[in-house]
Amino acid sequence: MDPVQKALWFVESHRRKPITLEDVAQGCKVSPFHLTRAFAASTGLSLMRYVRGRRLSEAAVQLAQGATNILQVALDAGYGSHEAFTRAFRDQFGQTPEQVRNQGHLVNIQLVEAIPMTTTPVAEIAPDRFVTREPMTFAGLVEHYACQATQGIANQWQRFGPHLGQIPGQVGKAAYGVVYNFDKDGDFDYLCAVEVQGTPPLPAGFQTLQVPSFKFAIFTHKGHVAGIRNTLAAIWSNWLPASGYQAAKAPTIECYGPEFNPMTGMGGFQIWVPVQA
Repeated sequence: MDPVQKALWFVESHRRKPITLEDVAQGCKVSPFHLTRAFAASTGLSLMRYVRGRRLSEAAVQLAQGATNILQVALDAGYGSHEAFTRAFRDQFGQTPEQVRNQGHLVNIQLVEAIPMTTTPVAEIAPDRFVTREPMTFAGLVEHYACQATQGIANQWQRFGPHLGQIPGQVGKAAYGVVYNFDKDGDFDYLCAVEVQGTPPLPAGFQTLQVPSFKFAIFTHKGHVAGIRNTLAAIWSNWLPASGYQAAKAPTIECYGPEFNPMTGMGGFQIWVPVQA
């Protein structure tokens, strides 16, 4: 069973207990970083937001059924105070616990339902090769994305495209998508970039990112770029747990060479996953 399926079982079987990302990762026998990436790649969701949503949804059901002690409901949901629970509940559902209890129904509440566990096998994938790269410096446009809202990446590439071939100090002709700064909610920074040498003057709004030397497993994504999540799910949920390697807590890099056609999204590209023994 891949770590995402294990995580779904762990969350549902521990819903009435306070659990942390570290607890779930330990139950799945992978690192918290690995589990965050695998869950996001397989479901498009943040694991810990899913955990909070499931617990708050159960609390909403109890309140709609007339639970009299809101503090006890809060404690059962893993919150240490009425105030913290109310704040999280309002952020999740747009209503206070008192409002849901008073209305006595959930018609206008969007509960977070359990993601069904499945026995459908994750696609098989293997790296083309392993490469240890020297330190690299990338320069380009960076945006921060919530795990569930990555639609803006395509527009980010549209804004970056006109700069390709015009950036001082550019190394080679490839473009890179660099995913880094993953947090416990699965949110991350995404950099549309080229590799540069030295410290050249850069266009307004550009940022640089230095990536230390790492060993990368190099995978090829075939087909349309829109299918990248399936390839990432196969890497994080299938290949990596069985590989004998651990995920290094470092940027994952998409490398778009001359074979990739940005107009059609076809042609294929590489995904570099940093690993360690």
